[in-house]
Amino acid sequence: MANPVSGWEEDFAGKAILLTALQTMTNAVMVRYAIDTKASQFTVQAFASGLIAAVAHNPKIAIRDWTGTVRFMPETLGEAKFTAVVKAGSLEVLDELRDSERRELHRVMYEEVLETRRFPEVEFESTSITAERQKDNLYRVNVEGRLSLHGNTHSAAFVSQVAFGVDTFRAHGEFTLLQTDYGITIASIAGGTLKLQDELKFRFYVIGRKQD
Repeated sequence: MANPVSGWEEDFAGKAILLTALQTMTNAVMVRYAIDTKASQFTVQAFASGLIAAVAHNPKIAIRDWTGTVRFMPETLGEAKFTAVVKAGSLEVLDELRDSERRELHRVMYEEVLETRRFPEVEFESTSITAERQKDNLYRVNVEGRLSLHGNTHSAAFVSQVAFGVDTFRAHGEFTLLQTDYGITIASIAGGTLKLQDELKFRFYVIGRKQD
């Protein structure tokens, strides 16, 4: 008489092997791109608020240290997945400032706003990516996902125009977020004489390179 337990184990093992094989086949078909961050631009624009907004400084900040990967099925961009990790302490003010002003702005940004010692990384992982072909090798891509920032995670989305070349792609777009959604204190600089708005605008122009 056959052992029913052994039969169940064999069936389970067979399904596990099949799933592994299917996953291996999928990974073999999908293509993977890494963002060339040195050749890309990723910036944050902050805005002054209140009565001094017309004359106050609106800092533009570069994100220097980050990584990003994209994988998808060729031709259709199906089953696409995008992940990115930003080192919070790598943000750098781009504007022309006196050294003392730059140091103060960086101090406030790292210590009071982002609290980089407590929250050293910012992470984004897509949950849904849909692409609409506009013409040959040019797509409008809608990305939805989860953004983890300053110890809080919320839904986030953006739209990007993506153009493919030989083993590369170029993508650009923008999105906004509210700092208070992530428990971030709105920056107040120079003894409170300069305050910034809650909303930040992010812009990106990135180059992805196909990985072997």
